[in-house]
Formats: sequence, structure tokens, C-alpha cells
Amino acid sequence: MEGSKGYVWAISAGLNAAFAAIAAKLFSYTLIRYVLVIAFNLAMWGCYVNSLKALSSLQATGTNFSANFLCSGLAGFFLFEEALSFRWFVGALLIVIGVLILNKSSIEKKESKD
Repeated sequence: MEGSKGYVWAISAGLNAAFAAIAAKLFSYTLIRYVLVIAFNLAMWGCYVNSLKALSSLQATGTNFSANFLCSGLAGFFLFEEALSFRWFVGALLIVIGVLILNKSSIEKKESKD
């Protein structure tokens, strides 16, 4: 149960990091942009620290990165009409598979030490 909470925190951290980037690009009024970027980054760090309490640093960082990458790319496509090539989707799939493999191997090592 503790591990699954850690993944929720890590994904939340990645989404907040992506939201900070989206806010920086989406809002033209400078004060609103800076306030939102700072708020999303503070939320991201809070979520990331909580994920580190439940997961290894490898699991937390990999999950955070992949959530940020996927959310940022899809936001670029849907909100800003940026092109996503087939190569981007292949790369995204490989990142997700890599994170799943790293997370599984990290869990197996942790269980074998106990």
C-alpha cells in the first residue's frame, strides 16, 4: 500500500512540473505566469519529497520524469498544436517500458534484502 501511494505522489510531481511549464507558456500576463510557475513547482517538490518517503530515489525519479514527459508532450499537442511524430510516441513508449522495468527490478531487489 505504501508503494502505491509513492507512485501516486511521483506521478503528481510529474504532472505539477508539466503544469508549471504549461502555465509559463499559456499565460501572457507576467505576474500570473510567475505565481503559477512558482505554485506548481512548490507543489511538485512537495509531491516529489512525499514520493521519496515511500519509494527508492530511482523509482520516484523515473516515475516523475515519465509523467512529466508524457503530460508535457500531450499538452503541447492538444493545447499548442505542436506536432508529435511517430518517433515521439515510440520514444514515449520506450520511456514508460524502461521505467516499468526499473521499478520492477528495484522492488525485487528490495524484497530480496528483507
